[in-house]
Amino acid sequence: MRLKVLAVVLLALVATAPGRAERIKDMAQVQGVRTNQLVGYGLVVGLYGTGDQTSQAPFTVQSLTNMLAQLGVTVPSNVTPQLKNVAAVSVHAVLPAFVKPGQTIDVTVNSIANAKSLRGGSLLVTALHGLDGQIYAIAQGNLIVSGFGVDANDGSKLTVNVPSSGRIPNGATVERAVPSQLAQGDAVILNLNSPDFTTATRLMESVNRGVGAGAASIIDGASIRVHAPEDLTERVAFLSKVENLQVDPASAPARVIINSRTGTVVISSNVTVSPAAVSHGSLSVTIKEEQAVSQPLPFSGGQTTVTTNSQIKVDTGPSHMFLFKPGVDLEQIVRAVNEVGAAPGDLVAILEALREAGALQAELIVI
Repeated sequence: MRLKVLAVVLLALVATAPGRAERIKDMAQVQGVRTNQLVGYGLVVGLYGTGDQTSQAPFTVQSLTNMLAQLGVTVPSNVTPQLKNVAAVSVHAVLPAFVKPGQTIDVTVNSIANAKSLRGGSLLVTALHGLDGQIYAIAQGNLIVSGFGVDANDGSKLTVNVPSSGRIPNGATVERAVPSQLAQGDAVILNLNSPDFTTATRLMESVNRGVGAGAASIIDGASIRVHAPEDLTERVAFLSKVENLQVDPASAPARVIINSRTGTVVISSNVTVSPAAVSHGSLSVTIKEEQAVSQPLPFSGGQTTVTTNSQIKVDTGPSHMFLFKPGVDLEQIVRAVNEVGAAPGDLVAILEALREAGALQAELIVI
């Protein structure tokens, strides 16, 4: 358990090692260059008896009836098809930036009713809409399902992964392009993935050194304005140069992040502790009850009774105390905690106590 705590902290040290240079393309995004979400509703056919139960999913029958009507097939109103090989599904996809009509994108298909499995099915033509209601892509194709499920006659079941969800690589053809804002205005805005005033300042300085003084200016701690050529060809080449410039990001804020569900603790490299003494120990309280029979003396007229004898045992485990001196860094904290044999749960309690005492110079985040 101690190795787990140490390994997690070492990962934090590697992630926050000083002096690392990153490309601007890895730490910032051009405003207006973004993805868009698409969603649609469709039918998957060709299932091997694992489709929707029509008695519990009437909209599946309604959708199939409407589709057949569009194809010139009329289903009598007094007939309710008993479908086992059809499933109603939701289809969603992400439309990347700059994708043009005729190109293809991947789609994800999920059952929205009670279909047991989509394995072996094919998605019929499905329109994918954006939030503005416009159709941006058309999806169709055979599903790839990684999960499967098996039911036995005795009611037992075996399921691996999720058989009610699948993907279709390149399953949608783009029909409409999203207008780009890249060519608008005389400047582009770079938005930092992790807002920081120091990083924003260093990014601005890097751009000014790389493309010319005065080219970049700071809007706030998350955005930098960069003057760019108005010609689109020159602007693309200009952004290619800018995104490959190197920047030394600022060190991360002093934070201690605790996952209350898994017990994982991550401590950044800038965490320090003011002078404090911490005692760690364990207290075990055992209560044991024994029943005994009380027998009266002969001819005394008393009655035989059952009595309970309680025994309480208090066991104090090995207690340890260690002292944090001024300016203690991460390595010393971990070493001290590991020496007393603290588990991740104990480490959480120690850190919370240090924060309450005002000795922890970091932000404590519990997720």
